[in-house]
Amino acid sequence: MIKIRQEAPSDISAIKKVNDAAFGQENEANLIHTIRKSPSFVPELSLVAENEEIVGHILFTKITIETENGSEVPSLALAPMAVKPEFQKEGIGSQLVREGLKRCREHGYDSVIVLGHPEFYPKFGFVPASTKGIKPPFTVPDEVFMLIELKSGALDEAAGVVKYPPAFMNV
Repeated sequence: MIKIRQEAPSDISAIKKVNDAAFGQENEANLIHTIRKSPSFVPELSLVAENEEIVGHILFTKITIETENGSEVPSLALAPMAVKPEFQKEGIGSQLVREGLKRCREHGYDSVIVLGHPEFYPKFGFVPASTKGIKPPFTVPDEVFMLIELKSGALDEAAGVVKYPPAFMNV
């Protein structure tokens, strides 16, 4: 039985191990560590999946969309999301995304941006960000840069470029 809950300080080393194992490198764990120390960190939106141990983690971080008219629209970035390799393909990642999006709504956030697998995220309602005129600050295929509106119409006037916190520039 998998339980999804907010991370606790005692989970930090287990979260690092999950991300290192899932991604085969330390970049994502280093990203999480840097975000935790930044104003972009939302502790309530750093979630773990556990049974007897931590087997998954998802993080939502504050970002903005710099619109074409010069305003900034607040949003969240979903990154990273990881499940230990031996627990993948069991629906844990889907549980993390569903619960994470639910908590994002509960905390008053209107949208989430993700750079991720185009065959995974659309099942939760993510669509290419380009459908709202929203672009990444770097070159990636259109189908991997996606968004979901947690509040209908939240991004109708948000055409522009996503601005990530400095921590993301080191990944």
